[in-house]
This record gives sequence, C-alpha cells and structure tokens, in this order.
Amino acid sequence: MPDADSPAVTFDPLSAAAIRDPYTALAPLQAEAPVYRSDVLGAWVVTRYDDIRAAFRDPRLSSDRIRPFIARAPAPMQDMLKPLGDHLNLWAVFTDPPDHTRLRGLMNRAFTTRAVEALRPEIARIVNRLLDDIDAQIERTGAREFDLIHEFAYPLPALVIAHMLGVPEQDVDKLKRWSDLLAKFVLTSRSDPQKYRMASDGIVEMEAWFRRFLEEHRASGADDVTTGLLDARDERDRLTTDELVACCVLLLFAGHETTTQLLANGMRALIENPAQMADLRANLDDLGLVRNAVEEMLRFDGPSLSMVRVAMEDFDWHGRRIARGDRLFLMMCAGNRDPRAFPEPHRFDIRRDEAKKNFAFGYGIHFCLGAPLARLEAEIAFPLLLRRWPGLALAEHDPPWSDSILTRGMLHMRVRV
Repeated sequence: MPDADSPAVTFDPLSAAAIRDPYTALAPLQAEAPVYRSDVLGAWVVTRYDDIRAAFRDPRLSSDRIRPFIARAPAPMQDMLKPLGDHLNLWAVFTDPPDHTRLRGLMNRAFTTRAVEALRPEIARIVNRLLDDIDAQIERTGAREFDLIHEFAYPLPALVIAHMLGVPEQDVDKLKRWSDLLAKFVLTSRSDPQKYRMASDGIVEMEAWFRRFLEEHRASGADDVTTGLLDARDERDRLTTDELVACCVLLLFAGHETTTQLLANGMRALIENPAQMADLRANLDDLGLVRNAVEEMLRFDGPSLSMVRVAMEDFDWHGRRIARGDRLFLMMCAGNRDPRAFPEPHRFDIRRDEAKKNFAFGYGIHFCLGAPLARLEAEIAFPLLLRRWPGLALAEHDPPWSDSILTRGMLHMRVRV
C-alpha cells in the first residue's frame, strides 16, 4: 500500500480536474491514503466515512479555526481581518464547548421545528412567484433558456430566510451582496488580501444594518425567529447584542449558500440521470420518495465538500503523526461516496435505503441548525419545478464550478424548458 507521500497518490484541490470532479480526484486517497498530507493546503485531508464521523466527535479536534488563521497572518493583515475575526468568533460553527453549547442551546430555542414547518405555505408561495416570473420572462422574450441559479436557486433561500427573520424584502438584495462578500473569506480556497478586505468591509456594513434592525425589531412584537432570538434565554443568561447580530448573519449566510447549491446540484443530478428523473416525476405526490430523493441529492453531489478542524494535541492516525495546531479537512463529499458506507456510491439512486446517512450538513454537535429548513425548501421546490417544466433540460453541459475547497456549487447553470 503506497504511503500518503508517495507520488502514486496525489491530490491538488485547486486543479481544474479536482474542482470539476472532486469525487474522482479523492478516490485514490480514500483507497490508499485515508489521512493524507496536502502541501497545497498545508493540512491533512481525511476521506473515509467512519474516520470523518469519528473526527466530528473527537474532542482533540477543534472547530475554532478563525482565531489561529488570523494569528498566523502578517501583522498588517491581522489589523484588516480584525472585524471579521471579532464577528466570526461568535458564530456557533466556529466555537467549541462550553461556548458552543451555550450559543447553540439559545439558538435552538428560536429555530424550532415548529417555526420551520410554519414556513411551508410561504415557501410554496415564493417558489411559485419565482417560477411565474421566469414564465413571464420566457413569454416576453421568447427565449426558453434561463439560468436556474440566478433566477431561482439563489433568490429562493434568501427570500425564505429573510421572511423567517422578519427582514424587509426590499433589503434582501443588499444583504445578499454583503453575504457574498463574506463568502470571499469564509469559503475561499486561495489567500487573497483584496477579497479579504472586501469581506471585512462587508461585515462592518452588515453588522451595522442588523444592529439597527434588531433595535427596531424589539418593539415590533413580530412572531418570527428574530423575536425568538431576542427572547431566548436560559437559567443563566441570554444572547448579547453582538451574539444576536452574529446569529442573524450566520442564519442568513448559511441559509442561502447551502440551499442554493442543493437545489442546483440536485436538479443537475436528476437531469443527468433520466431514469431517476422519470421515477420522481411519476411519484411527486409520494412525500417519502421526494424526501429520500433530496437525501440522495445531498449524498451524491451535495453543497458541502468539507469542514475544517484544528488539532488541539499531538496524536497518531492511520500511521501519520498529527501535530498540535495542524488543520484537518474532513472531506464529507468523499465520505458520501465511500463504498464502505454506500453500495455503488457513484450511482445516483433516489430510492437508496441509506441515503440519509450523508454528511451534507455535518455530524455531531455542529450538525447544521438550518438543515430542516434546507430540506423543507427542497422538498417543496422540486415537485413544483417538475410539475411546471417536466421537460427541463441542461442548456450547457460543462458549467464553471466554484474553486472553494469547502463548498460545491456551480457559478451558473443554464437550463431549457
């Protein structure tokens, strides 16, 4: 069996081939070097399902990756990144217990199953409105092609999470723009001071907007998640204003990035697998099958490629020495295609029994708070899309993909009705 440093086993996450098809690029590592040292990333790459699941629960691995990243940066860059660090260090996804336990517990009191399920009619209304807008555009221009991401998959989750938070719809575009700037730091694979500056400036503006919004919202008496966050408390304390702002930004950011990619990648998987598309189209009233199809989309080509953890102590793993401070990329996408966990893992099968075992939303204490909302949006959107345009087809077959090592998404996806 080749060693992970052998030329026989290589992985360049920034290569065009890996960006287009990370599954093929990661398969040799999964087979022969499950804990692989990447010089490109300056980090370890973990690819097997059971190892990833164990890592998510390992107390030796920390989610606090923002603080050490900024600490390693040159002094001038540290000053530029300070607003980002101060904000992101309040995100529950970048904290460990006991801070994570407190933040997540208070957020759970507002982001309830009941609050998510109550959105069902509003999500359907927004979906139909977006589809009507596209139909009107087709009628007006005669062009039967459009960008599914720009016209549908991108605006839908942003409008839904804005409604859930009580954000005025006229401000959604502005918030999405700031969220996109934030992604230039949070989701980037390449060090780029200019993008970091844009992200830092964006978070300053976004924080200021949410501070004003929260102040106005306190007196509104609205029945929404923001009011729930304002009221959230336990026997010890409640969220501070800075934490409230961070929670709102996190919900908006994560709530629209992940769902956009789920909708686009999932539709692409259906179109490229016509037998599965036909099966789903013939059974759109079978909610169980629709939900399982969404789980298979999440497994087969989901929105998340990886999550990062930082080693808190030295330890050995698969014969490799992990040093304190080392970063580990838990390649959830590879785990979702691991034949040890999923028979015929490269086959897209909407009736797959074990589809829900996927890592698309993480695992353990950091399992994505917004997963129920993303799943609900998808289970509503796909039947409405397929009823509206049963002959939906790809108008381009090799779209550009984001070069992020953390998320998996196309930059655009032109389809034909």
